[in-house]
Amino acid sequence: MLNTMRRHGTILALFAAGTTALSAAVYTLTKDTIAQQAAIVQKQLLDQVVPTSLYDNEFGQECYLVGSEAALGNKKPHRLYIARKNGEPVAAAIESTATDGYSGAIHLLVGADFKGTVLGVRVTEHHETPGLGDKIETRISDWITRLSGKKIESENDPKWAVKKDGGEFDQFTGATITPRAVVNATKRTVIFMQQIPENLSNYPICGAE
Repeated sequence: MLNTMRRHGTILALFAAGTTALSAAVYTLTKDTIAQQAAIVQKQLLDQVVPTSLYDNEFGQECYLVGSEAALGNKKPHRLYIARKNGEPVAAAIESTATDGYSGAIHLLVGADFKGTVLGVRVTEHHETPGLGDKIETRISDWITRLSGKKIESENDPKWAVKKDGGEFDQFTGATITPRAVVNATKRTVIFMQQIPENLSNYPICGAE
């Protein structure tokens, strides 16, 4: 009986060791490919929120960590990417969060110049209701693209609201909370971004924190 238990234990140990070794080998063989694919997806997303014609640096490579609960939605560090032209910062893309979505937080990537003009906004994660709030996705609707090219004059700019609140942006039929959350988060984020150039040296570099 004891020998049988030892034999089964040895088999299980060998199986576990073999599985661990196989997992390690698969990770080693695929990690570079996974990293490359992630970089491609990130580049595609950044190009959607900041036009490539505006910069001549390796946009996406100059990354900082920024925190501002009031502007970006929570206390966690948000990644900030700087676009430069002839060495000067001309625009940026930054992660932001609308915490007041209908079904929870809506995570965004917001691109803008430093004068208050929105260059592009994309949703990176959300849990809004399919068929209603999911119209913030570009695969469902072009609604979010209508924020591009609009300038935010101030925190109280009346244009930057959904039409139900007196602004210029459409709400969705049966769903006002979701577009309102995205519009307001974009406004807060872009206003915050105007102070980035003067504070850039104070932000920690991604990966160096």
